Amino acid sequence: MEASTTPSSPRAECTLIRPASTYDGKQGFSYFAGIARETVGSKGLCMHLLTIPPGGRARAHLHESHETAIYVISGSSGTWYGDRLEHHATVAAGDLFYIPAGVPHLPYNSGPEPVVAVIARTDPNEQESVVLRPDLEALVPG
Repeated sequence: MEASTTPSSPRAECTLIRPASTYDGKQGFSYFAGIARETVGSKGLCMHLLTIPPGGRARAHLHESHETAIYVISGSSGTWYGDRLEHHATVAAGDLFYIPAGVPHLPYNSGPEPVVAVIARTDPNEQESVVLRPDLEALVPG
């Protein structure tokens, strides 16, 4: 018996995104529109380009049930993370940074140049799993 090559459901289409427009995230940054449920119908991931200007700082937040992976293209950024933002990492061009689901974090740019990074999450929605944590804001230098 020969296997059928006719799909039983419509085949998904590939989609090209040229990041030109931006949207304001709950975290306090503007993100370039990228791969998400809202733009391409993604079912399991979200990927965006982020530029953090010099002096830029996000709001303390977490992503409830979704992991985050970051690749820094240029610049250097700091991130406070942990239940009380008690840990710190400096992430520079060429570095990869992983944030597990549910871990509060607060990225910032104290350097003189913009930080450009690719951010990928296992949540296909651009902002659905973002939970702001204003109770943590005063715990880190500002």
